[in-house]
Amino acid sequence: MAGVQTAVQLREQGWPGAVTLIGAEPHQPYDRPPLSKAVLSGKAEGSAFDVDFTALAIDLRLGHGVTGLRPDAREVDTTGGTVGYDHLVLATGAEPVVLPGGGQVPGVHLLRTLDDAERLRPVLRERQRVVIVGAGWIGAEFATAAREAGCPVTVVEAADQPLAGALPAEVTREMRAWYAECGAELRTGVAVARLHADPGRKVELADGTVLAADAVVVGIGARPATAWLHGSGVELAPDGSVFADARLRTSVPDVYAVGDCASFPSARYGRRLLVHHWDNALHGPRVVAAGIVGDAGKAVDAGPAVYDPVPYFWSEQFGRFVQYVGWHGASDELVWRGDPTSAAWSVCWLRDGALGALLAVGRPRDLAQGRKLIEARTPLDPTLAADPAVPLKKAAL
Repeated sequence: MAGVQTAVQLREQGWPGAVTLIGAEPHQPYDRPPLSKAVLSGKAEGSAFDVDFTALAIDLRLGHGVTGLRPDAREVDTTGGTVGYDHLVLATGAEPVVLPGGGQVPGVHLLRTLDDAERLRPVLRERQRVVIVGAGWIGAEFATAAREAGCPVTVVEAADQPLAGALPAEVTREMRAWYAECGAELRTGVAVARLHADPGRKVELADGTVLAADAVVVGIGARPATAWLHGSGVELAPDGSVFADARLRTSVPDVYAVGDCASFPSARYGRRLLVHHWDNALHGPRVVAAGIVGDAGKAVDAGPAVYDPVPYFWSEQFGRFVQYVGWHGASDELVWRGDPTSAAWSVCWLRDGALGALLAVGRPRDLAQGRKLIEARTPLDPTLAADPAVPLKKAAL
């Protein structure tokens, strides 16, 4: 998404020169969210972007993995040869974290690419026994699809609650029931010790429990795909992301970074953000293209000068539509909006009295209004905000 949108934005903002888009996968560039939904379930064969690369004069080079960057020569090394550049945009995304030894065990899967989704289709079609490692967003979405297909499902999570690290325990506590409602077993507070090739004892847990499985799906997070940049002079943050500035420029002249591989400073939240979500990959390219076109003195319809978004993502799981907007910290005031045991509820996080983040479960109107309030840094009345019968915008002070 980030690479494709950057190429498209360059054309839309008036870039007249050559544009080359390099991708490691052999497939036509595609959207990732449908992989855990329509593509996985077989309702769609793919999710290719509706972009006419030929009409936009974008040179699409597929199946070329990137291996190195030599800024002094202004060249990128790929498996298909060396490519020169005047301006370079790093949009290599993120790569999934793997279980040690998992690559040598048959039947262990990831869900990140189109090929991953296609390899998992038979698992659902044949209603195989599935163990999912990780109760994060991707684990919940795959558990949903597997149960809908009729697969026996066990989810194993090393933390004490699902979505650990993304949401506080007091919020995710009620989400445990979602797994039971759909017939999936959720085991928390226990890590995977090792994987075995024998389906009869496929997953061995740290407490000695052995789980039978025909397929194991690993969803324990992702990290920026930036290892290939070591030694290039491009500064990386401690989390491995490209250290970009507010215009998404890197430490190397004429090199930008966008999407899952890049972190950026947020004046709104007073910290550096690394956002691994679709919305970030959609909007960041406008700023990158504006920088390239503007620096070259060829701007026609430039985008924003700096990048300081209100992060947003969504997930469909266990029959629920879950949306999150903004960013919250441990010290922010948490305000419940509705009963978390019901079908629809929200949580607000207030920072210095203003809405900083919102989680909405089955309440899209809260999300839409909350996003505008966050963008405007609007203070809220906590008492009114806690009343689900009061429109969120009416809680503004």
